[in-house]
Amino acid sequence: RAALIGSRIDAKPFRADETLAINPLTVAIPGGGCVVLFRYGVVVFFGMNSEQETQFLERLLPLTNEPRTWPDDELIEVRIDTEQLEGVDAQGCLWLHDTSIQRLQLVAEMLARSSVLSDDEARVAKTFEQIEPLAQNLSKGGHGGRKRHELLSYIGDSLLSQQRMVGRAEVAEKPDLLWERPELEGLYLRLEDEFELRERHLGLERKLQVISNTAETLLDLLQTRQSHRVEWYITILIVVEIGLTLYELFFRGQH
Repeated sequence: RAALIGSRIDAKPFRADETLAINPLTVAIPGGGCVVLFRYGVVVFFGMNSEQETQFLERLLPLTNEPRTWPDDELIEVRIDTEQLEGVDAQGCLWLHDTSIQRLQLVAEMLARSSVLSDDEARVAKTFEQIEPLAQNLSKGGHGGRKRHELLSYIGDSLLSQQRMVGRAEVAEKPDLLWERPELEGLYLRLEDEFELRERHLGLERKLQVISNTAETLLDLLQTRQSHRVEWYITILIVVEIGLTLYELFFRGQH
């Protein structure tokens, strides 16, 4: 089970004697099972019951930034068989040749990336719904009807999503462990295809670009309109000043 529990997890406090592997950090659980932690807020459980998961999540709570009350999660059943082709079958079951740490880390990384994408897809879809009427208004000759801080927030949300996908989760990049275990390349490609990571990533990038472009265009129009308004104020002040000067000259000429 992969659970997105917050914006970031601090993994430093975990002891060396409970660590099975690093990059990503994999922790052994007393009584069986293990946990893989990702700094961008995702934790992946293998072979643990609900009580073990709850206890571990309580331990993680002080180490989690912006913790979620109801974490988003993804479930997948894993079975071991050396004769089966590694990957997800038609019933949605994931087959592995063994339970080596590297295999579990790879599966955990793909699940974690899928969780991050799901979260970003939900947030971007909501923003897209808000930005779409603005684009329609523009096409009809309107001016957008949004305040500057709202438009800046749309641009900021887009940048944050792009930063998390590219800079933190590295959704489009190959996992580092493939450099050490190139024989896992086939499993990686099948999991990437199963979770449609590349397609979802490209789809999100396109939506983020549309949101960013629309918000920037509206912001430019708003700033231009404000600039024109200031120019009109200046023009009016100049006209008033000229009028006062002419009046003063005329008044003095009369006396």
